[in-house]
Amino acid sequence: VLAPLLPRQGLLELTDAGLPPMVHELVGIYLEVARLLGQRTAEFHLALASGAADSSFTPEPFSALDQRSLYQSMRNLVDQAFQLVQTNLKNFKDAERGDAQRLLQAKNKVLSRFQPLLGKRIVCQRIRVHGSYHLGKLLYTGKDFVIADFQGEPFRSVSERTVKRSGLRDIASMLRSLHYAAHSALLKQVDRGVARREDLSRLEGWADLWYGWVAPAFVRSYLRVASGGIFLPKSKEELQVLLDAELLEACVAELRYQLDNRLKWVRIPLRALLQFVE
Repeated sequence: VLAPLLPRQGLLELTDAGLPPMVHELVGIYLEVARLLGQRTAEFHLALASGAADSSFTPEPFSALDQRSLYQSMRNLVDQAFQLVQTNLKNFKDAERGDAQRLLQAKNKVLSRFQPLLGKRIVCQRIRVHGSYHLGKLLYTGKDFVIADFQGEPFRSVSERTVKRSGLRDIASMLRSLHYAAHSALLKQVDRGVARREDLSRLEGWADLWYGWVAPAFVRSYLRVASGGIFLPKSKEELQVLLDAELLEACVAELRYQLDNRLKWVRIPLRALLQFVE
């Protein structure tokens, strides 16, 4: 039923041309909000990259060593997260256990998605970023967004929080937050008894529909406003490689977090990772 309404292109290719009327009816208001959020995020990154007198905000080249270091840190994160999955298999509900076992079998596929980082040189600059960019760090006035809370991720040291990174790190974090906004709402309905757990698989198609149109609207708006920014790779191919890697790393980090702190939500990153590799 939902297949004709689901977007057929990726984050960087999707356009509003031929937007199905039913999609516009379902997510229309959120498309405009997502575009505004993309615009404000781009303006935020442009300000951070503006070459302020403070040397701690001066952009730095994204070197070949940075690419290799990013690749290795992502591999290490996958190893840690997958070990936690294996340890917690006995604690999963039946549906989540099946997803977890499929993911464990696909570990090499996950790792292979980082491999392009070791290929073509990515030309861009590293800048200071928000570092913990998600919907909870925004204030919405009803007409606009205010970006707040710049302390970074509290479990990281101060030196780690101030490391300059690709601006796409924040974009990946926000994309994951948008995905959570839709799917966590479903899990909350199950907790409240409004929806049945056995209906989740069917209902998740609607959450995927919402995310499938809202996320590209956010990305397109960001890229339009940030176009020419020194923190963006120069080619679409390089942009895709770096965005894929950052998005996948964010998803694996979420998996590790949910395993440590909120096992009942582990379904969300599990399904997202399976969509990546399958």
